[in-house]
Amino acid sequence: MASTYLSRTPASTGNRKTFTISCWLKRSNLGGGKIITGINDGAAPYARIFFDTNDVLKIEDDNGSTITNIVTNRKFRDVSAWYHLVIAYDTTQATASDRVKMYVNGVQETSFSSSTYPSQNFDTEYNKASTALNIGKFSSSYYDGQMAHFHNIDGTAYDASAFGQTDATTGIWKPKTAPSVTYGTNGFFLKFENSGAFGTDSSGNANNFSVNGTMTQTVDTPSNVFCTMNPLGKSPTGTTGLPTFSNGNNTVAMSSDTFAYSTLGVSSGKWYFEFKQTENTADNEGYPLVGINTTGIGSAGDTIGFRTPSGTNYRGQLGTTSVDNAFLSARVANDIFGFYIDLDNSTLIIHKNGSTYMNTGYESGLDWSGGLTTTNSQTGFYFPYIQSNTANAFTDHFNFGNGYFGTTSVSSGNADANGHGIFEYSPTLGGTDYFAICTKNINAQEYS
Repeated sequence: MASTYLSRTPASTGNRKTFTISCWLKRSNLGGGKIITGINDGAAPYARIFFDTNDVLKIEDDNGSTITNIVTNRKFRDVSAWYHLVIAYDTTQATASDRVKMYVNGVQETSFSSSTYPSQNFDTEYNKASTALNIGKFSSSYYDGQMAHFHNIDGTAYDASAFGQTDATTGIWKPKTAPSVTYGTNGFFLKFENSGAFGTDSSGNANNFSVNGTMTQTVDTPSNVFCTMNPLGKSPTGTTGLPTFSNGNNTVAMSSDTFAYSTLGVSSGKWYFEFKQTENTADNEGYPLVGINTTGIGSAGDTIGFRTPSGTNYRGQLGTTSVDNAFLSARVANDIFGFYIDLDNSTLIIHKNGSTYMNTGYESGLDWSGGLTTTNSQTGFYFPYIQSNTANAFTDHFNFGNGYFGTTSVSSGNADANGHGIFEYSPTLGGTDYFAICTKNINAQEYS
């Protein structure tokens, strides 16, 4: 959502003292002051809810002097999971700490480094006529990540149980898809389910939002979290030349000898993901090593996949062993690779553009069932992984099932056998089903 936001200006004033905001958030890049909501873009009186540069959560109201300043002690740095955030205002309350309440994943937050509450009966800027509410923007700062099920309740302060509940099987906090709430005059419910109209209000009030910029719809939801690359899982050496991440952490840019791995790892089962390489031999760009890594901590010797050294050939990579000309064809810009990972039999099959397979046939692949020579003895979980071996720059894209390479949607719509993911090529190969790396597939295996 970076540089993209939603906006609505109410035609009439609702309840400025009592209201509730509920939303699900999955963060991408951390730091930088990521905005959830903002009103008046920094000119007092203003209001905003945001992640500060050090990843704490802040609630602010300011009319020329500080009215509300609530800052959590906890940091929100998990980029692999969704947070459910509920902010309930009721400035009519006699007790100051009851006037603004915060809930995270169903639990009321009570540990704050700052806790300045509004005076009793204070009128906020929320639900005010002719005053725009922006979702994902305040001044020149924007949200960076994903959002789902964004509610505004005009006139009632609800707790988190109105919008979420604990799953009886997994114990995980999950959304109520049709909560029993009263939305009030300026209330709305944004499901983001229509890719052509992200600002559509599903509350019944028709309080629709305008979309500014270009949004991308994702299949990653609070109910089914998909693997992405991990901005916390990157080369730990130095502070310069580190990989950067965009497009929901599915695009990785590298300009030095560095690495990055994914948010989700798997230890058994059959899994599939795709990778699009943008460079070719004439680009004089970096040539990445791509595949799965046995530790997720970064070493070429622990990787199973392929690499593209200088020259025209791809090389297969199996621990510390490599095989030249693995696809028997030269590199071409925008090649798409599919990775069929069989952890039950310790084999990896890789296709190029759906027709050419590493080691010439899909029956072959890379087999480490007899053991894998690595530089690190830790094994068990395997993580999608990318490493650069040069100082030349490149930007490449992963598709773990979200249906995009960067901002370009796949031309096909192949789901796995469980109906999850959107891939360019089929996750089924030779009659064997492979699956998107997502929590529903992982849980189906764990709880079966």
